[in-house]
Amino acid sequence: MHTPPLPATKDVVLIGGGHAHALVLLKWGMKPLPGARLTVINPGPTAPYSGMLPGFVAGHYQREDLDIDLVKLARFAGARLVLGAADQLDPVARLVRVPGRPAIAYDLVSVDVGITSEMPQLAGFSKHAVPAKPLGAFARSWDGFRTKSTATNIAVIGGGVAGAELVLAMAHALKQGGRLGAATLIDSGPVLGQASPEVRKRLRRAFSEHRVSVIENTGVTRVEPDMIHLEGGRMVLSDFTTGAAGARPHDWIARTGLDHQDGFITVDETLQSSTPGVFAVGDCAHLGFSPRPKAGVYAVRQAPILFHNLRALLTGDPLRKYKPQKDYLKLISLGSKEALGDRFGLQFSGAMVWRWKDRIDQAFMEQFRQLPKMETPDLPAEHTLDLPATLGDRPMCGGCGAKTGRGALQAALSLIPPPQRRDVLSLPGDDAALLKIGDQRQVITTDHLRSFCLDPLMQARIAAIHALGDIWAMGAAPQAATANLILPRLSAELQQRTLGEIMMAANDVMRAAGADIVGGHTSLGDELTVGFTVTGLCDRDPITLAGAQPSDVLILTKPIGSGVIMAAEMAGEAPGETVAAAMTLMCQPQADASRILSGAHAMTDVTGFGLAGHLLGICEASGLGAGLDLAAVPLMKGALALADQGIRSSLFAQNHAICPELSTDGAAALLFDPQTAGGLLAAVDKSRADALLAELRQAGYEAAKIGTFHAGAAQLSLIS
Repeated sequence: MHTPPLPATKDVVLIGGGHAHALVLLKWGMKPLPGARLTVINPGPTAPYSGMLPGFVAGHYQREDLDIDLVKLARFAGARLVLGAADQLDPVARLVRVPGRPAIAYDLVSVDVGITSEMPQLAGFSKHAVPAKPLGAFARSWDGFRTKSTATNIAVIGGGVAGAELVLAMAHALKQGGRLGAATLIDSGPVLGQASPEVRKRLRRAFSEHRVSVIENTGVTRVEPDMIHLEGGRMVLSDFTTGAAGARPHDWIARTGLDHQDGFITVDETLQSSTPGVFAVGDCAHLGFSPRPKAGVYAVRQAPILFHNLRALLTGDPLRKYKPQKDYLKLISLGSKEALGDRFGLQFSGAMVWRWKDRIDQAFMEQFRQLPKMETPDLPAEHTLDLPATLGDRPMCGGCGAKTGRGALQAALSLIPPPQRRDVLSLPGDDAALLKIGDQRQVITTDHLRSFCLDPLMQARIAAIHALGDIWAMGAAPQAATANLILPRLSAELQQRTLGEIMMAANDVMRAAGADIVGGHTSLGDELTVGFTVTGLCDRDPITLAGAQPSDVLILTKPIGSGVIMAAEMAGEAPGETVAAAMTLMCQPQADASRILSGAHAMTDVTGFGLAGHLLGICEASGLGAGLDLAAVPLMKGALALADQGIRSSLFAQNHAICPELSTDGAAALLFDPQTAGGLLAAVDKSRADALLAELRQAGYEAAKIGTFHAGAAQLSLIS
């Protein structure tokens, strides 16, 4: 008997991808809670690990070594990942605001957004300096400076242990490259004033070894692009200035109405704030029952308590109390592969301590790098012989797997007789059907996508762009749309929340395109499916597949590769930044591209049949052959690397069967990669191609000339 998925009834939202939340996601993936729907909100697809930041700055680690991949982690946990920075939490309405999308409702919420080292009150800092926190932005800025700049002078404002670690690491990196100029550590009070005498002594020796100058008990008055002005008129050369002067909370926290200490959310022993069901952990939290300094070790120890208490409030189990340790092991990087250890008043330093620190850090990160593989459910003991081959060894990707193969579709369409109505103008195989109402020409199309994204809003946005592609491909102006939705089983409240997000996202896309949503239909099923039927109006003959001319140039308006990227993402194998970049491209409307290409001889949008399949459609309708310049075809970031690993979308084999004579080696494999919300593929007059391409690029499209048409049989070939 088929057992349907259990309905979700409660929303748990994690704001921020800090260390505690990352560990909660890991634990949740290993032990999900039926009925709970998990969301994590973070500005980017990765979250840097603070323990390895000094090592990265010094050059001991690569950039990717530093990051926890939240896309992979969220997929493992079955959580939706919302890419954006929360800037408002309303504990009364139970809403989280993320700019650019509707507010996100929650039943339970936890905040782990860390701290910032921004100095808005310091003249010139925001424009000419980089705060050490948030770590991600700092790491990107330093990476660019270290690898691309010829400048040599650096300075750190803030002489605590964190500032000391940073300036030593920066000095070491530049010294190794043979270009260290001035390295300066500045503090308005005594440098390392909170550290023990023994720690201060060892760090000051490290300053001397790395040629770091120390300026203490002196305030900074202004920061300029290559100079810092100090009190008393002194100036310090600095081409890269960073601030590590203490911890500042994010400004929006103080506006939540929650009890706070200087902007840090006050929590009790259960890690809840003054509003039950609102938790805070990590550096953004103030332990009101037992204050502690800001340190990552507390966030790591808070994770098991947070994980238990979130679940306990949903299941009715007793809450647990967090008991912070009185002291903890401090391991301080000294620039080179040496470190200083400090605990219970004892100090120890050297290369062996660095190796110890490195093992601890690598072990922490390894649990996120090697996530347990999602097991494929066992087949029943008795099944048809060909069932395993039909299922394949990978999950069906939602974007490409929503479509049948081109051959099966053509065979089915051939069974349909010609139109019986005179106002239905048949365009078999084209992107949209053509209707004539009086003197008005109207096109109509429909498209639906199985969910490949756990964020309903993002899924709706991409599905709307995908459906509009057929209208844009025919050179029509979008007019009206109806929504056709299948929701997974949800409680009544979660149905309302989900429908609200979907319809607001879809409405934004349709209205921006000039269309209105005029109705639709909803039903319940095992998984989310979002689709739209869209109409468009033509003030001239529509652009069809038939019309390409010999010597016409092929222009493609978007890179390809979304199928392999989403197939890899669903299997937990795609890097988060690759997935985020692909999502951004899938959300790019083609309205301006359609307008620019309005004089094309033939046009289509590249979707489920892949670039090769859709190009072959133009060739067959136009009675021409086409040559593709494979090297000119734009590819999505990371798509080729995934294809070279042998990753394929579920529709790949059927797409390749359309053109079996073409190679599938290297980038050629992506010609058969089904696309979701892909670009327009246009046949344009050779004399206009360069001007059109320049206009497309000016409008923000990663467009390219990828081939030409020629007289001959309707087939494809690769040209060098």
